[in-house]
Amino acid sequence: MIKKNKNNIVNFPNNLSTIEKEVEAIIFAAAEPLDIDTIESKISKKADVKKILEKLKYTYDNRGINLVCISSKWSFRTAENLSYLMSKEKTVERKLSKAAIETLSIIVYHQPVTRAEIEEIRGVAFGTNTLEILMELNWVRPAGRKDVPGKPLQYATTDDFLSHFNLKKLSDLPTVDELGTAGLIDTTSVDADIFGTGKFYKEKQEEKKENMYSNIDEMLSSTLKSEEKE
Repeated sequence: MIKKNKNNIVNFPNNLSTIEKEVEAIIFAAAEPLDIDTIESKISKKADVKKILEKLKYTYDNRGINLVCISSKWSFRTAENLSYLMSKEKTVERKLSKAAIETLSIIVYHQPVTRAEIEEIRGVAFGTNTLEILMELNWVRPAGRKDVPGKPLQYATTDDFLSHFNLKKLSDLPTVDELGTAGLIDTTSVDADIFGTGKFYKEKQEEKKENMYSNIDEMLSSTLKSEEKE
């Protein structure tokens, strides 16, 4: 029985017999959970292993590790309420396949775009897991359905995509000419259809319009000021 002293501190029993300590050590050192028959085969003398296990289980009930029995096999495990302390975040690098990279590129420059349109541009069909991988990375998302017969699902990039590639908006992406100038692609052989039909160019066009209107305003303002001086 677990007792508490006058300061309300729990004192766990430490009066284990030699055979009980053996059972404790065998389970602790085991690489996998053990059944009673296996434990019995390892101890130095015959004993009521089931009774010993129940005592040990009670002893460890309120500790950082517990003795647990799952499918008739016994093992020590971190207490359930402390398991979060054992969690470990691990970054796993994943290389995208050529199909995934091409699909992502088409979605980026043509969004919103349907699966059929992606396959038409690539000139080849691709597996469903290609889009699943991109959505699992949260770089691509469903973007409604296209208003055509069958209403196919459309795909577009996410804010996480922009964040991952350090972009503020889609129009920050390089054009085919800029990629060619940087030596990243061969503009004589690249299929220009991959660039320039989606939101990316709409944003570019809107920026150009804003700049044009701004220039007109500046020109008119300077003209009016000149007339007032005269």
